[in-house]
Amino acid sequence: MGGAVFWISMWGLVAIIASAVAGILAGAKNRDYSFWMAWSFIFPPIVLILALLPRFSGPRPRRPTLDEDDKNLY
Repeated sequence: MGGAVFWISMWGLVAIIASAVAGILAGAKNRDYSFWMAWSFIFPPIVLILALLPRFSGPRPRRPTLDEDDKNLY
């Protein structure tokens, strides 16, 4: 296997693992897991920032549905 192919595939594997860890960690810290999973897939070291953030108290933040979001625009 070539050098570039190896590093690209390793980066993809790290990105997938970081995204899964961020989803679990964000759920445990009562944060929006889809936001953290997406950003950690693009930039895996952001999982460290999530690990340092405190846990939210109260209910988990909810994203508005597409219909609710459209109502807010007009």
